[in-house]
Amino acid sequence: MAHPPGQGSRALSGASPGDLLERAAELRRRGQPFVLATVVRALRPASAKPGDRALLFGEGQPVGWVGGGCVHTSIEREAALALADGRPRLVRLSPEPHDEDGVVSYPMTCHSGGTLEIYLEPVLPAPELVILGESPVADALAALGAPLGFRLRTSLDEITTSDAWVVAAAMSSDEDHPAVRAALDRGVPYVAMVASRRRTEAFVEELRSEGVSPEAMMPLKAPAGLDIGAATGPEIALSILAEIVQRRRSRQAVAPVATREVAIDPICGMQLDVKSARWTADKDGQTYYFCAPGCRKTFLTPSPSGRGLG
Repeated sequence: MAHPPGQGSRALSGASPGDLLERAAELRRRGQPFVLATVVRALRPASAKPGDRALLFGEGQPVGWVGGGCVHTSIEREAALALADGRPRLVRLSPEPHDEDGVVSYPMTCHSGGTLEIYLEPVLPAPELVILGESPVADALAALGAPLGFRLRTSLDEITTSDAWVVAAAMSSDEDHPAVRAALDRGVPYVAMVASRRRTEAFVEELRSEGVSPEAMMPLKAPAGLDIGAATGPEIALSILAEIVQRRRSRQAVAPVATREVAIDPICGMQLDVKSARWTADKDGQTYYFCAPGCRKTFLTPSPSGRGLG
C-alpha cells in the first residue's frame, strides 16, 4: 500500500505519544486528512491499553498502535467512513458484540480475546474559500469566511484541496467571466458569480455558444447565494456563505464512501481485507479467505466437530 506523503515505509508502532502528536501536527500543517484513533477502554486480555493511539489514513500504513492485526480491518474501515463523512465515532470490538446507541460494534476476532473501545476522530483540512476580484462583496466574504473556518484564497493557483469553493466577486464582466471559465475548468464543486440575473443569463448563453456542456456548467451558481432578499455587500456575502455551507454539508451527507471489501474467516471469525488476503480456498464455486494457513487447513480437513468442510 502507498504511504502518505513524507512518511517512511515503517509504521511507528513504538512511537511515543509526543512523537505521534508531532506527526499529527505536521499532517495538519500540510493539509492532509487523517484519523486519530485512541483506545479509551480495554478489558483484558486485549493487547492494547487505554491511551494507545494511532494515525489512520483510510488506506496506507497506519502510524502507531491500537491493537493487533485482527483489529485493523474493522478500525481502518471505520476510519475511511469517518474521513468521508467527517464524523467521529466510538468503535467497540468485543467477543459478544451488541447494538448500542452511539457505538459501532464489531466482533473481537483476536485469539487473545478481550474488549477494546476505540475513539476515531477525523482531522480534515479546513475548506478553502477562493475570492476572485475586489469589491465590497469580496471584502465582506473575507470578513465572514474566516470565522466560519474557511481558509481564504485569492487565486485558483492557491487551491490545495478538493474542498474549495470559488466566488467571482469583481462584479465586472471583463474580470468575472474569465475567472469563472478558469474555475469551471478546475472542476471545483461550486463556482459562484456575483451578478444580476440579466448578466447571468447572457453569460450562460455565451458559454453554451462556446460549446461548454450543461454538465460542465453544473457547478456554476449565478446569481450567487441563497435568495434572502440581500441588498448590501455584507448581506450578499452572507447569502453566498449560507449557500456554500448548505451545499457543502449536503455533499458530505451523500458522498459515496469507498471502503475495502472484507470477508470473514470461516474458522476463527476474523475480518479480512479481501484484496490483501494471503490464504484462500475455493469450495463449491465460492472463495473463502483465511487469516493463516492453520485456519485454511482446518477448513479443508474433515473433522468430527464439523468445522472443517473438506
